[in-house]
Amino acid sequence: MRSARNLRRLSASGLSAVAVVALTTAPAAARPGVAPSDSTCSLVSSTWQAEAAVNTELTERFDAYGNSGVGWTGGDSTYSVRQRGGRTLWLFSDTFLGPVNPDLSRPTSVPFLNNSFVVEKGDKLTTVTGGTSEQPDSLVPPDEADTWNWLGAGVETRDSLDVMFLEFGVFGPGTWDWEWRENKLVRFDPKTYAVREVVPMPSSADIQWASWIERRGRDTYVYGVEDQGATKYMHLARVSGDDLTQPWSYWTGDGWSPDEQTSARIMPGVANEYSVTKFKDGYLLVTHDTSELFSRNVVAYMSCTPYGPFTRATTLYQTPETGQSGSYGNPNIITYNAHEHPDLRRGNQLLLTYNVNSLDPNADLYDDVTIYRPRFVNVTLTRVHAEGTR
Repeated sequence: MRSARNLRRLSASGLSAVAVVALTTAPAAARPGVAPSDSTCSLVSSTWQAEAAVNTELTERFDAYGNSGVGWTGGDSTYSVRQRGGRTLWLFSDTFLGPVNPDLSRPTSVPFLNNSFVVEKGDKLTTVTGGTSEQPDSLVPPDEADTWNWLGAGVETRDSLDVMFLEFGVFGPGTWDWEWRENKLVRFDPKTYAVREVVPMPSSADIQWASWIERRGRDTYVYGVEDQGATKYMHLARVSGDDLTQPWSYWTGDGWSPDEQTSARIMPGVANEYSVTKFKDGYLLVTHDTSELFSRNVVAYMSCTPYGPFTRATTLYQTPETGQSGSYGNPNIITYNAHEHPDLRRGNQLLLTYNVNSLDPNADLYDDVTIYRPRFVNVTLTRVHAEGTR
């Protein structure tokens, strides 16, 4: 199962030389299937330029910690929650623990978990798992044999850390005979990270409600993905206030409904994990471009509302690790699931992460621990007027 679970997600890490990208595209027409909107905003009517460079501080911090072999040595998903007391909590799905060999390979006997946290305070990182130090386990272990839980976006409320989780399970003997089963909300103690409660969440419409959580005004928006394999569609739900166990309503294309079955496909081309955040007078969508297989492109879309229409604004970054011509020189290396960390934004400078993995994980991820770690990228967005000035 280790091979299949790694392949499904396709994630990882490593640092290449600083890469700078400055790519600009004027706003395009809305994608097919996007809901109409009569809202207007300067965000969408502007042209944007992106300049990107590796965030060396975070990359070196995670590399040094991972190479030490003490705790976390690699993982994917890479969501974050800014907590009280100056802590940033990094949320990972599939996770390798130490030790690490001197040549930066990993023993095949190292623990492999399906979810974990890494706490960052100052320049120190600490790993949080379930189980014991002698026998570590996932924070949220499987409910039954041949199932596992991957996490999604999380938020901190006044007295709880709430994280959306996705349960997957096996249905046959083949490598790809596994499937998503249900959504659940896991509530953690925000200080000790002990699991307080696991709450079943809406799961009747084949939508994985864990891609992103965005609080705006009196509402909390929950973004999901309808994963049809080659094509993935964005969906949107909302709840009043910040308690995700309260009744949900779903964007239908022209309004909100309490029926999950009426949830509309807002747009195709998103990844399983993406972000939709408030930016200027509109909303910024950051995602890997899934309209092409194993794409290098991390792209930005913009909208005046949280439900679209989203227009493609610019390419934010092109991942240097991908494929035979990438920094690893390995055709099996892929990149995926880029998103922003808005709590760590500085003005127009965004912090993005994406994941790196291998299509041959049982060889590559043990031969080189640097592959399966998040990449951290600073992206500065500049508004360009028609005359070419700010």
